[in-house]
Amino acid sequence: MASGGSKLAALALLTLVGCVIRTCEASYGHPNRLLPSRSPSLPGSGPPPAVLAVGHYNQTCYQAEQIVRAAVKKAVYANRGIGAGLIRLFFHDCFVRGCDASILLDETEASPLPEKLGRPNYRSLRGFEVIDQAKTALEKKCQGVVSCADIIAFAARDATVLLSNGTVQFDMPSGRFDGRVSLASETLPNLPSPFADLTKLRTLFESKGLSLDDMVTLSGAHTVGISHCSSFAGRLPRNASDPMAMHSTLAGSLTKKCRSGSSTVDHDSKTPGDLDSQYYRNVLDGKVLLKSDAALMSSSETEAKVRFHAYYPWVWAGRFKAAMVKMGGIEVKTSADGEIRRQCRFVNAPTIERVYVLSADS
Repeated sequence: MASGGSKLAALALLTLVGCVIRTCEASYGHPNRLLPSRSPSLPGSGPPPAVLAVGHYNQTCYQAEQIVRAAVKKAVYANRGIGAGLIRLFFHDCFVRGCDASILLDETEASPLPEKLGRPNYRSLRGFEVIDQAKTALEKKCQGVVSCADIIAFAARDATVLLSNGTVQFDMPSGRFDGRVSLASETLPNLPSPFADLTKLRTLFESKGLSLDDMVTLSGAHTVGISHCSSFAGRLPRNASDPMAMHSTLAGSLTKKCRSGSSTVDHDSKTPGDLDSQYYRNVLDGKVLLKSDAALMSSSETEAKVRFHAYYPWVWAGRFKAAMVKMGGIEVKTSADGEIRRQCRFVNAPTIERVYVLSADS
């Protein structure tokens, strides 16, 4: 009997140590797709990065940035508009819940209305497929290492370099984790409206830790990309008594385009595919589409900044680099409140681990 009891005790010990049975796990929204199991990060389970760092993946996935750059180059060479879309994607991600790739999450039964379905984003954001392509390539090279949030940041940086024809080059710090929550209801309160006045814009940017100078500098991204007619329809036809009215020639041209059935137009008709300081000259000339852009002329402080950037484009380029990096640090997630997603469109499914222990008395 003693021998049998010893055997049972030994069996119990072996079971306790080694008998961990992992159940099949599936990505949210894809209940039938089996993925490699991995324990989730738990609060306090690992030291979160104190700050973002340039070259964060040098040791863990040294080709990470080159892989993202290759995907961005291919897309932008095929369509420069995608570059503008990637910059906007970064902006819209960071302003809602911080730079955590919450903008990428698709609708699921558990989360039927994610950010991408919010009014400011629905059918207007571009570049999702570029992020998917980069993530797929990265997972093949170094599985579970590079966050989707960092991919967005790298892609926006690379799009900036390409659209500026190499003029605006900078390093993008990394080390972000991906968020697990995405809500369409949070988009309108957190994203700048094309109809906003200067007071609302300033308040919103300051709430994200960005200064008035950052706001004016980042607004220069509207030198690329497109806008829907609905975003500036209120400025057409031109109101001559409005001190910030659109230039009459531009207003007439846009009225015809939008009435003819065209739903979108270029922000900048002079250099639509180039990221440059033309935006500021357009603001000064009343040749911008959105009320929020024209609002920069509603105060002497912001008007002076607009004039400075228009006359000193190289200074704007330097400040734009710094502002992009600063924006990339908004509410960054760590291992305590984030994860490294396996797929950018879905949060990781939780790993369920069950330990069977046989009693020594069994």
